[in-house]
Amino acid sequence: MGKRRFFCILAFAVLSFILDDAAFAQFKSEAFTQQYNEEGQGKGKNGKDSTDVMFSFKEYFAGLSHKKELKIGTSFAGSALIIGGQQIYNKQAWKLPIVYGGIGAGVAGGIYFNSQGNTKASTWCYVGAGAVYWATLMDGVLSYKPSVYPHSGKATIFSILLPGLGQIYNNEWWKLPIYLGGMGFAFHLYLDNRQNYLRFQRIYREATDPEVQYSGPVTADQALYYRNVYRRYRDYSLLAVFGVYILQIIDANVFSYMHNFDVDDDLALKISPAVIMPENQLASTFSPGPAFGMRLGFTF
Repeated sequence: MGKRRFFCILAFAVLSFILDDAAFAQFKSEAFTQQYNEEGQGKGKNGKDSTDVMFSFKEYFAGLSHKKELKIGTSFAGSALIIGGQQIYNKQAWKLPIVYGGIGAGVAGGIYFNSQGNTKASTWCYVGAGAVYWATLMDGVLSYKPSVYPHSGKATIFSILLPGLGQIYNNEWWKLPIYLGGMGFAFHLYLDNRQNYLRFQRIYREATDPEVQYSGPVTADQALYYRNVYRRYRDYSLLAVFGVYILQIIDANVFSYMHNFDVDDDLALKISPAVIMPENQLASTFSPGPAFGMRLGFTF
């Protein structure tokens, strides 16, 4: 069973990479890639195309010192590593004591309660520190002021931080029941399948333990079969949650680009007579003459 579990985990990791790569391919490159040359086009000074580099600490620190304008992807990625960077770039450094104080208090409290053996309080302290970290990233994105609306990078990061928020930003509220409902239903299936998996795992252990007088209606072979079935369904359900999460990120990115796409509602069908002359006629009495018909034209 150890080998089987290893291969399942390996397959899940490979599939996750494929989905992530396929999802990245759906994004317009400007949402995550930055321009590092002076003109913003062509080759940079290092000889590489500007889209070859996704993040540069040089560019990031230049933005923090307000020497250059940072794109939201660079700002977000750098602040995920250097906490508070977005607040510095947005000229809101007064928030840094709140950020570091909240995260520091949560981590310190978690370490303290863990040393006292109070794992529940320790866990909640760590969760609080994580919530402050998440709120710091969200605050940086909210305070970022792009020149256009909707901004694809902002919509994308909104969906990364909170599923459905990118759709709200794009003013597509009607999509929320689809994505949130899909994720909620998939997560419900995950919990249900996990519960059944643990149930039949317990039955299988009891049925195969010589020290336990097991007399249940389910045999060891049946318990083993259903345990494996529900474990597979549990993994599929978790993969479905991940898939819907990736899908709503792609949706927020793509439709933010399409928001201002010019679509003419004037659909028309034009019908007119037409005469088709043959290109080549053989010198023969059977050579075809002009053909008469109708021409159809669509305007859309």
